[in-house]
Amino acid sequence: MNQPINVDREVYAIPRKFRLAENMHIVFWLIKDMSWALKLQLLGVTMFVPTLLLSLIITWQTRTVRSELFHNLAVTCWIIANGFWMICEFFWEELDYLRYYTAIPFSVGLLFVIYYYVSELLSRKPGTMTAAEPEQSTSENRPTNENSPPVE
Repeated sequence: MNQPINVDREVYAIPRKFRLAENMHIVFWLIKDMSWALKLQLLGVTMFVPTLLLSLIITWQTRTVRSELFHNLAVTCWIIANGFWMICEFFWEELDYLRYYTAIPFSVGLLFVIYYYVSELLSRKPGTMTAAEPEQSTSENRPTNENSPPVE
C-alpha cells in the first residue's frame, strides 16, 4: 500500500549526474573485488583507480550534506584500506603482516562515522526526530480508505 509523502519532512534528492557516479562506483568496486577474489592482478589494480577516484568525486559532490559527507569519507577510507590489502596480497603475499596496516584507514573511516553520530546525538534537541527514527503512524499522517485498519 502506498503511503503519502510527508511534505513537512526534509528530503535529500540525489541529482541524476551524482546518481550515475554512484552507480558506476558500485560497478567498478564489484569488478575490483571480483578480480581480487579471482587473482586477476591487472584488472583488480586497474579497477581500484576509478573506484577510488569516483569515491573522492562523490564525497566532493555531496560535501554540503553533512551526513553524506561523513559517510562518504568513511567509504573512501574503506576503499583505500581495501585497495591496499588487495595490492599487498597480489604483489607481496609473503609479507602478510602488511595487511594489518589496513586497520589505519579502516579506523579513520570508523572514526568519521562515530564522530558524525555522536555529534548528531549531542546536537539533537529533545523531542526531535532523526532520519533513523521512523515517524509514528497517527490518524493525521496515515492514508485512509475502506481497506485501512483502524488506528489504535
